[in-house]
Amino acid sequence: MTAPVRLTAYSHGAGCACKLGPGDLAAVLELLGPTADDDPNLLVGYGTSDDAGVYRVRDDLALVFTTDFFTPIVDDAYDWGRIAATNALSDVYAMGAVPLMVLNLVAWPREGLPAELLADVLRGGRDVAKAAGAALVGGHSIDDAEPKYGMAVVGTADPDRLIRNDAGRPGDLLVLTKPLGTGVASTALKQDRVPAAVMVAAVEVMTTLNAAAATTALEHGVRAGTDVTGFGLLGHLRELAVASGCSAEVTADEVPLIPGVAELVEAGMVAGGTRRNRDHVESSVRWGGTPETLRWLLCDAQTSGGLLLAVPEAAVGGLVSTLEAAGTPAASVVGRLVAGEPGAIAVS
Repeated sequence: MTAPVRLTAYSHGAGCACKLGPGDLAAVLELLGPTADDDPNLLVGYGTSDDAGVYRVRDDLALVFTTDFFTPIVDDAYDWGRIAATNALSDVYAMGAVPLMVLNLVAWPREGLPAELLADVLRGGRDVAKAAGAALVGGHSIDDAEPKYGMAVVGTADPDRLIRNDAGRPGDLLVLTKPLGTGVASTALKQDRVPAAVMVAAVEVMTTLNAAAATTALEHGVRAGTDVTGFGLLGHLRELAVASGCSAEVTADEVPLIPGVAELVEAGMVAGGTRRNRDHVESSVRWGGTPETLRWLLCDAQTSGGLLLAVPEAAVGGLVSTLEAAGTPAASVVGRLVAGEPGAIAVS
């Protein structure tokens, strides 16, 4: 009997998704210089490090563009396809948009891994796209020693009802819609040290679309937010706070976690991407008495994480109740935006 292929053995990076750290990306964007596009229909470019680009094509219609792809973070090919597709679609939901169509992006070692495995990956992506109501219209592939999979996504939105990372205001409460810990679980999997129940829970988190969270947010008047992915909760919160000209406060004990990941952190299961995230935010964060384990989890490099929404205080009760009724039990108020130095974060 042939031994199953360990896809994670083909992932050469030290992070959960092998992406550039926030400091690396900031350095590249600085070399590029400021955005020079004066097209009034470009509603969101890369200047605020938002989740996707937005272009207005009519007064009542905007197109939302994004892409994401990464190396294997689980060994089941079908699950990897589902996770990568859910993750790529997340940036559209983070803007308050609805996915319209997707393109597959594939790098595959044609001499190293069987075509049947790639078919399983693509089947997972196809099934997620179908669940999201997005048309799968094709894609592009290359021969590469390190397998990678993801999607380019086009969505639609009302230009007057976007969720942006520069629209937060002091006093907004911060609501997180998924638990943290997927980076920890993926790191432990690569070392054969993750309990089965923890990995099952992590895959469930990573394959849950943020569609209901985005729809509910719009229904409750939310106009500011982002999703929590490779830069971790604090990294993405810092981007939101800088873009919105605010400081932020986080109550660490209120942040939802996948059961069992704290114990894995204590056993040393910290991804390289998580270490880079913490290095990047360290100068902006006042930790107070926050335990070391929670500090790492607040920086944990997520894949296909939840939405982080900046919600007017009057709307937060109805928002959380509606999310819970829609099957988002992890939705939690984890902090607030406050007046102060843009991007500064106090953790208590």
